[in-house]
Amino acid sequence: MADTKIEVQQGDITKIEVDAVVNAANSSLLGGGGVDGAIHRAGGPAILEECKQIRARQGGCDTGEAVITTGGNLPAQYVIHTVGPVWSGGNSRGPELLANCYNNSLRIASEKQLQSIAFPNISTGIYGYPKPKAAQVAVQAVKDYIKNNVTSLQRVIFVCFDAENLKLYERLLHE
Repeated sequence: MADTKIEVQQGDITKIEVDAVVNAANSSLLGGGGVDGAIHRAGGPAILEECKQIRARQGGCDTGEAVITTGGNLPAQYVIHTVGPVWSGGNSRGPELLANCYNNSLRIASEKQLQSIAFPNISTGIYGYPKPKAAQVAVQAVKDYIKNNVTSLQRVIFVCFDAENLKLYERLLHE
């Protein structure tokens, strides 16, 4: 939809008021460090409980895939958990898998008729994906999804934890 706005801001994704925040989860869905740990801590036990139900049903979440749970105590109604690729020097399916994280998260949000979604900088923390490469994949994947799909989404927000990512996304969005 041409009227979907793509925005970028620096801040704490657990404080953003949107319909869904995306969690850079690990395949176990049981919480971890970085964004994953922060979302589980801020959202409370309801998120973990639903993650455990998903694990019982399907055994976790594969790289590039996404699942949805309640937002628990977060300002967001939902958390979409997606598992980004671990950086392996650029000679793997990394860019494709990372793009899938964004595409599958956007697809779930559209299926739920959500109007706003916030993404962290997936795979750029402990998974070691270079920030400039990850930002390029993220922005292109979101632009392509919006261009090629009918979506209820009116706002897509990239929430950058640090100034370095903020500058990368600002530059890419203004090109």
